[in-house]
Amino acid sequence: MLFVADSAKAQINEIRTSENLNDEYFVRVSVTSGGCSGLSYKMDFDNEGQPNDQIFEDNGVKVVTDLKSFLYLCNSTLEFSGGLNGKGFFFNNPNAARECGCGESFAV
Repeated sequence: MLFVADSAKAQINEIRTSENLNDEYFVRVSVTSGGCSGLSYKMDFDNEGQPNDQIFEDNGVKVVTDLKSFLYLCNSTLEFSGGLNGKGFFFNNPNAARECGCGESFAV
């Protein structure tokens, strides 16, 4: 399962409204190679499903990921932190053995 915190839900809904995205669009998250810790998160809106998509809905937000990325993201929570010291969107990932200082990459 992938989870969505209230803070992330509010920001996702704000972006949907500002960019006129209808309900056909969902949040696609994935894990790619890169970053100072080895793996990086990628997140975007999408409206086309792919083979082997893993589909979750939490807190009224539909989140989709590919099977390989799900192995790294299982039981993670998508969160959002704003303000001067905010991180933006980030994952609270129990599978990460370590994360870089900026929080944009991780290792397992």
